Amino acid sequence: MILVTFTLFACGLCLPLFKVTQMVFWKSSYSILTGIRNLIEEGEYFLAGIIFLFSVIFPITKLGVLAALWGKKLSDEQRIKFLHRLALLGKWSMLDVLIAALTIIIVKAGPIASVEPRSGIYIFSVAIFLSMITTAHVEKLAKKVFRSQSPIF
Repeated sequence: MILVTFTLFACGLCLPLFKVTQMVFWKSSYSILTGIRNLIEEGEYFLAGIIFLFSVIFPITKLGVLAALWGKKLSDEQRIKFLHRLALLGKWSMLDVLIAALTIIIVKAGPIASVEPRSGIYIFSVAIFLSMITTAHVEKLAKKVFRSQSPIF
């Protein structure tokens, strides 16, 4: 599940999230990565950094922690630390999807442009949702292993 989530996440980053049409003459499609690049080119470093952090770094970190929990032999202390990190990252999981959805809503509200969602937004959303399910499953398994290894007094 971790590998499928990572693959969908990578596709979601590269595929267009939405297509913007302005005044019938100008059309453009944006993916998360092209959006970040465009923000940097326009000097919007803070906004580009926030989107990069929540849409790229957090999901990759979360998948890395999941892979470490799943694939490494960990002590009880390490497992608890990784589970704590997953809980912290899990709170931010849907923020990137919310940002993309708000962008579509804001642009659709304007009379000059129209926005059409593209496959990237759906694939990216599924990847984030699948990462949440995978996280819950790995946490459940890790806690089960932790309980079975703990001595009962």
